[in-house]
Amino acid sequence: MFTGIVEEVGTLRARQARGPGARLTIACAFRPLVLGESIAVAGVCLTVDAIVEGGFEADASAETLERSSLATARPGARLNLERALLPTSRLGGHIVAGHVDATASLLSRKPLGEATQLRFGVADALARFVAPKGSIAIDGVSLTVNEVDREGFDVVVIPHTLRATTLVDLSPGDRVNLEVDVLARYVARQLDLSRDRGADASSDASLLSALGRAGYL
Repeated sequence: MFTGIVEEVGTLRARQARGPGARLTIACAFRPLVLGESIAVAGVCLTVDAIVEGGFEADASAETLERSSLATARPGARLNLERALLPTSRLGGHIVAGHVDATASLLSRKPLGEATQLRFGVADALARFVAPKGSIAIDGVSLTVNEVDREGFDVVVIPHTLRATTLVDLSPGDRVNLEVDVLARYVARQLDLSRDRGADASSDASLLSALGRAGYL
């Protein structure tokens, strides 16, 4: 479990194909590293399988590569890194599982005062989980959705977050890893189950209304 508060920007040092997956060597300054610990790499939860000088190695499965930008990351790529949440840690962002839903494309970026507005396209299958003022993780960075429309959504990134993450490197057309809010995911699942079971329409409407007021639908 993570919070979406990036601790360090590491570098992909090497990659080696392993069947349909890949072995990734990532350079970072994390000390001490522990075999088996989880680290979010560009928002993807990976397990430290080997500790090497100046970093660690981890395996990315075929499923991970299919759903994330790690499929096309090449040696030299900068990657947002975050170690797993401790029980005593401050929850500065939101609950992030490190389970990327899909990649999204940056449509545009523009200055907004001292901040930067980033606008992303989103697949129809994920659009229902993105709500104004809701949380979203982009390349492992916890952000608040600003506005949503049929074409996509935008976020406003403060200067510190931009400087401390790979978001500063993004240009229109670049792909990022997207993880929707875990609460929105489970709410949508329960609504689907409720409809499948033929739940009372008035109860369903009341729940939808409450979720809409809360910004989830």
